[in-house]
Amino acid sequence: MLPPDLALALLINRTTQAYTSHAPAYIVYRERTHAFAPALGRSQEIDRRVVARNIDDQAVMNDLPSGGRSIGQAFPIIPYFDPFSGYQFSYYANLKRIDITLNREAPWQVATPAPNPGVDVLIPYFSEFDVSYAPDSQPDHLHFLIGPTPKNGAHIYWSEIVEDPQSGLPSHVVLRDPSSDMTISLDYAIVDGYWVVTHGTFTQTEHPLWMSFVINADVTYDQFQFPTLPPPELAALPPPTPSPTPSP
Repeated sequence: MLPPDLALALLINRTTQAYTSHAPAYIVYRERTHAFAPALGRSQEIDRRVVARNIDDQAVMNDLPSGGRSIGQAFPIIPYFDPFSGYQFSYYANLKRIDITLNREAPWQVATPAPNPGVDVLIPYFSEFDVSYAPDSQPDHLHFLIGPTPKNGAHIYWSEIVEDPQSGLPSHVVLRDPSSDMTISLDYAIVDGYWVVTHGTFTQTEHPLWMSFVINADVTYDQFQFPTLPPPELAALPPPTPSPTPSP
């Protein structure tokens, strides 16, 4: 097999190509979030129908089955999200609400040297990541394990990536925060030709006042639609302010 860091670079570039060349204009979906804190014996359900405009991640969200309406970033995060791109991420979580801010930036393209018949192996060097193959990794089903290096600082990093052998794109990505115990796990699938998040988990230890407890959130995305024309719900939104995310 290719050296793991080169294989990861090629996977990143393949994902960027798919993400930028075939992006939906609008995304309609249902999300079901189950938030729970085992130590407190408490849980909360947050279910919404979301109608989102992909270019600027603005959405109209209706609480299910017949609750209130809100406008803002798609909840909990927009399912059209490339974890290899640049992004800014912040969050607040408790059992009453989960607030996540995700600002997507330009997708990442890793420079890889052109093939040279006089060179046996070319290995790009990720200075911030220590990349290796998991024991079950195969040439047609790559599974990466990744750790931060001292050059990573406090940046969120990918700790595990699994490639889908059919699409050649990631099917599972785990993100970790080296400055805390926050972990985000994302499962991807191809739905109607679009590479989207279908399931995610979030875990983080909270420290309110004198307490300390772990909060977990399990999110399922389904009932996807990808309209090419603006859904009526979005008439309430102001004109888009494009971000460096792809548009069709």
